[in-house]
Amino acid sequence: MANDTLTEAKKNKNDEFYTQYSDIQKEISAYLDFNPKVFKGKTILLPCDDPEWSNFTKFFAQNFKRFGLKKLISTSFAVESKNYKHNYQPTLFESSDKKYDSKKTKFKGKIFTLSKDITGDGIINIDDLDWNYLKGDGDFRSEEVIKLRDESDIVITNPPFSLLREFILWINEAKKDFIIIANNSGVGTKDIFSLLKDNKIWFGNGFNAGNAYFSLPQDPERAYATGVYDDDTGLVKFRNACWLTNLEHGRRHQPLELMTMKDNLKYNKRLKGKNAYEKYQNYDAIEVPFTNAIPKDYKKVMGVPISFFEKYCPDQFEILGMCENLDLYKLKTKRYSSSDCKDAYFKKFNKKGIYDLNASGVLLKDGLLEKVYQRVLIRRKK
Repeated sequence: MANDTLTEAKKNKNDEFYTQYSDIQKEISAYLDFNPKVFKGKTILLPCDDPEWSNFTKFFAQNFKRFGLKKLISTSFAVESKNYKHNYQPTLFESSDKKYDSKKTKFKGKIFTLSKDITGDGIINIDDLDWNYLKGDGDFRSEEVIKLRDESDIVITNPPFSLLREFILWINEAKKDFIIIANNSGVGTKDIFSLLKDNKIWFGNGFNAGNAYFSLPQDPERAYATGVYDDDTGLVKFRNACWLTNLEHGRRHQPLELMTMKDNLKYNKRLKGKNAYEKYQNYDAIEVPFTNAIPKDYKKVMGVPISFFEKYCPDQFEILGMCENLDLYKLKTKRYSSSDCKDAYFKKFNKKGIYDLNASGVLLKDGLLEKVYQRVLIRRKK
C-alpha cells in the first residue's frame, strides 16, 4: 500500500477520519504520567466529534471517574453540512431514542453531555451520556459551540484537516488548554509556526513510529482515499500526522542524543556518501536532512525537517525561524530575482518556467540551484 499524506486530505477536504482508541489512550497517558491530576475537576470539550463513530467520547466517558472529570461535552457536525457525504443512516442509538427526529438527524449537529449518574448504578460512565440535537449544524465556529468552548477547560479532538489553522486560532483566542491531532505540513503555516517558535504550543507524545491509522466513515467511497486505504485492515495510514498541545508531558524535555559532525559523516547511514554538510546559498546555515543527523558540536544555524518538532527539546535548541518566502524572521542572506528563478528552472528542467528559489533553502548541486523541502532553522543552546 502506498503512503499518502494529510496534505492530500486537506487539498480534497476529506475530513472524515476517525482516531483509533489505542492512539488516544497512548497520547493521554503521557499527560497523566507527567501530572496525574491534569484532568481532575475539568470540563472537557470534544468538538468535531461523533460519539456514535468516534472513540474520543468513548475513551473519556469510560475514564470519567478515574480522571476525576467534572463534565464531558461532545458535539458532532451535521451530515448535510460536511464536504464528504456518505450513505448516511442514523444509528440505533439515535433512532431508538424518543428524542429522535427524522427531520433533524441530517441537518442538525448533536450534543452529548456526561456529568452525573443517570442510570442509577452508582457510577458515571458511557451509559450515562445524555444527548440532544443542537440548534445549528454543530460547526465549531458557530455561536452555539463557541459558548461551549468558553465554558470548558480543555479542548480535545481530531479537527477537520482542511481547517487546522482556523481551528488552532479558534482555541488560542479563548486561551484554552488543548490536545488535538494535526498534520506536520500544516504546522508550517505562519500562525501555527509562530506559536511553536514561541513555545506557546508544542508537539504531543506522538503516534507509534510516526504512523497514524484512522478508520473511515460507514460505507466510504474507496476512491477518495486512493493510495492510503488498506482493504486488509480497513484503515487509512498517514505518515505525517502528529499531536499538538499546550499541556506539559515529560517527553518534550528529553534531549536528543546526538553524534558529532565528524561521527555523523562517518557512521550515520543516512548521510552515506557525504564528506561534509552542505550549506544553503540563501541562508547562513547548513542543511541537515534528518533529525538524527543533527551534529551535537555545531553551534551555528541549521536547517532541519518539520518532523524535528517531534523530538524538539526547548532546553536543548532554540527555534530561530524557517525557510520561507517573505523573510519574516530576517534570516535570508540572498533574495533571487524573477530572472534568477526563470534561469534556474530552465537549467534544471530544460524548458521555460519559474523555480521559486525564495520559498525555500537553496543548495548548489552539480552547478544547479536545488530547493530543499520545508526547513526549520534552529541553533543549539549554549
